[in-house]
Amino acid sequence: MTLQPILPWWVMAPLIAATVLFLVWRLVQASRAHSSGVRRDWLFRGALVLLLLSAALRPGVPGGSSQAATADVSVFFVVDTSSSIAAEDYGDHSPRLEGVRQDIMAIASELAGARFSLLTFDSNAVVRMPLTTDTTTLDTIVSVLEPQVTAFSKGSSITAAGTLLAERLRAARDSHPERPRVVYYLGDGEQTSAKAAEPLRVGGGLVDGGAVLGYGTAGGGRMKENTGQGPGQDVAAGYIQDRSSGMGRDALSVIEEARLQGIAGQLGVPYVHRSAGDPVAPMMQAADPGDLERSAADSDVASRTELYWLLAACAFLLALRESFLLLRQWRQLRPEQGVRT
Repeated sequence: MTLQPILPWWVMAPLIAATVLFLVWRLVQASRAHSSGVRRDWLFRGALVLLLLSAALRPGVPGGSSQAATADVSVFFVVDTSSSIAAEDYGDHSPRLEGVRQDIMAIASELAGARFSLLTFDSNAVVRMPLTTDTTTLDTIVSVLEPQVTAFSKGSSITAAGTLLAERLRAARDSHPERPRVVYYLGDGEQTSAKAAEPLRVGGGLVDGGAVLGYGTAGGGRMKENTGQGPGQDVAAGYIQDRSSGMGRDALSVIEEARLQGIAGQLGVPYVHRSAGDPVAPMMQAADPGDLERSAADSDVASRTELYWLLAACAFLLALRESFLLLRQWRQLRPEQGVRT
């Protein structure tokens, strides 16, 4: 059996000693008065107090199993919102962004209690949501995510969020160094900027786990234009055109897995390709290396079955008896108070 008191031992030990001495003194006084009723009442009161103190010690026995405590994890979603994320080669000709939305919320559900942040990038990188445990807000923001307005698109880099991500990771480390930092990068790896992609430059020790999730197919998909009128108002919007060929054909976006694997190497996390209908478990297992595995192991070792509630339940029953006696005494005193008045 193990004990995990709710207060430090240097507080609990004197408190228990003083309580026991007081109860012994009251029982001795009752015995000297030769009052069996008073002695019985103090025995019940002593048992009540000792049960409460025992419950405060939080006794338990080793056993059971537990998951790693996700409440101490900071999760950063880095989402590609360039025009290519609208390519319709996810599932039954759905845009890739649909898969991104589903996977973000699936991860949030698996890591319930964690702190989540959402960063997006196209021509620029933006913090859409700082670290928070409010998954309702995360769901709302993710549900309204849209690709970059087509007219504003001037080419994007797959590492455009590198500087911003490093800043947010450093801030999270400095404020809460004990919390593992997990990064999920969600995109298709298509580099449309005229400049070559720069390294992410995420310093060592900033990323404790995560994954790069890739969306799209080698055959590619057409991309609907985003006119900026909002969801549901782009029904008549056409497809982005491939102007390089001079033929006026619909442009196709294909996944660039080699680039995504390169990003995974820079972050020190695995790469996982995602298709419609893929289960969540393999993605989570691949994205949970290193410090997170050790956290889970530590949590399993420390798992135990709590017994304090049994002691608290017995104390509650004795408290009911004491309450009944006090109520009866109060009712007996009421007539006397009325006569004195």
